[in-house]
Amino acid sequence: MAFPASPATYLTLALVTLPIASAASGDRVEIDGFAIERTEVSVSDFAAFADGRKLKTAAEKAGGGHEWGSGWERRHGWTFRTPFGKPSADAAEPAVHVSWQEARDYCASVGGRLPSRSEWERAAYREYGSGKKAGFAIGRVYPYPTGETPDGANTIAGDPWPRHAPASVTRAGINGLYDMGGNVWEWIAERDGEDALTAGGSWWYGPDKMRKEAMQWKRADFYVAYIGFRCAYELKS
Repeated sequence: MAFPASPATYLTLALVTLPIASAASGDRVEIDGFAIERTEVSVSDFAAFADGRKLKTAAEKAGGGHEWGSGWERRHGWTFRTPFGKPSADAAEPAVHVSWQEARDYCASVGGRLPSRSEWERAAYREYGSGKKAGFAIGRVYPYPTGETPDGANTIAGDPWPRHAPASVTRAGINGLYDMGGNVWEWIAERDGEDALTAGGSWWYGPDKMRKEAMQWKRADFYVAYIGFRCAYELKS
């Protein structure tokens, strides 16, 4: 699938100095040698980063992000602050219309990074203990981030959310993580030239996109209503 975005200018990590405070950065789950945020990065978290850096995102500079219509269509005024043309009803909604580069730089600013494909898969599909109270069996690998079925996720198939949902309102999944399946696709670290990998599916797709074999490559400088992210962290010894 083609994505109508021009090559982006990378923000250098040399600009990243002291971490900026993040509400989500304190709520992490330890998974087999690393930690990952329990929820997707929210509008309020990303706004604190953007305001602190006086950052104008690529979507803001271009006049708006994209939505699928007759192909990818730009939507005037759709940005992470106004994901569907209006201010977010809940600041805990996921930050979307964010490129891979912008997601990477946000994670670096809070002392983290984008998770690798291997890390994301382990966190999404294999139970390590944090989801035990919800009935997930330690050591078991599940087909969906919600377990044996996609029930409880925000997808196009019969759920209460017409678009994306705020953090922690869907059913908690494997390892106590929210929205690793459905809600919004998530940027992960893997790159292939100008493309970057996304995982988990979104509210616009069916449950089949929640499975690990359904990950999709998208232009790294693309920004759209269906893609957000979360950060991973090294464990301190």
